[in-house]
Amino acid sequence: MLNINADMEFVEDRKQCSYFDNKLSDTRYKIQHDCNANDAYRLLERGWRRFGKMSFVPECVDCNECMSIRIDVKNYKFSKSDKRVLAKNKDTDVYVQEPSLSLEHIDLYNRYHKHMEAKKQWKSSDISPEDYHASYVDGAKDYGKEILYIRNDKLIAVALSDFFSTGISSIYCYYDHDYKDLSLGRYSILAQISIAKNHNIPYIYLGYWIKDHFSMGYKEAYEPFEYLINRPTQEDAPIWRMYGR
Repeated sequence: MLNINADMEFVEDRKQCSYFDNKLSDTRYKIQHDCNANDAYRLLERGWRRFGKMSFVPECVDCNECMSIRIDVKNYKFSKSDKRVLAKNKDTDVYVQEPSLSLEHIDLYNRYHKHMEAKKQWKSSDISPEDYHASYVDGAKDYGKEILYIRNDKLIAVALSDFFSTGISSIYCYYDHDYKDLSLGRYSILAQISIAKNHNIPYIYLGYWIKDHFSMGYKEAYEPFEYLINRPTQEDAPIWRMYGR
């Protein structure tokens, strides 16, 4: 039985959906000031996502479009296209470390979001160091990491991920669009797949996937992957099924 205590738990219901203009969303939140790796992973495999000390899971009454997915690392084969992206980044240095905060982080994050506001109509505003720290540095414990991508001594991408022996949770990634030829968003996922393969980690959790969605549909490219078919409570076992087109 899963019984993970939270310092605070609440549901935000009937809020405008972030992905569909004609839908409302219902989301459950947990605020946990001290969540160990075991509890964090058990939440992850039940569809929860972590940002800072807050975790959340969709519980929408009228919709089931957001599907939790995880890449089957052992059986993932790098395609010719994947190998071209990896080759283009042979001079990109990759560092995995505890999450940190610098002016470079803030500048890169804000420039990324300004670009996405223009490209995909994201709602964007500059993030403060305090808000960045709360979302991406706090709550990391011993499993939260940042992956820094550096080229010619310049920070060009940052990925935030939780590392467990049984899975890597890809939380967020932002990057410099001046280096669009390097396909940095895709490269970040391929780099994490490579790390998982090298350390015999069976899954990469990519968060929520919405089939054919202009912003979320890209995750379908990372087959083979499994998707969570139930909405398990803390007492239920998660049921994952291999996706087939």
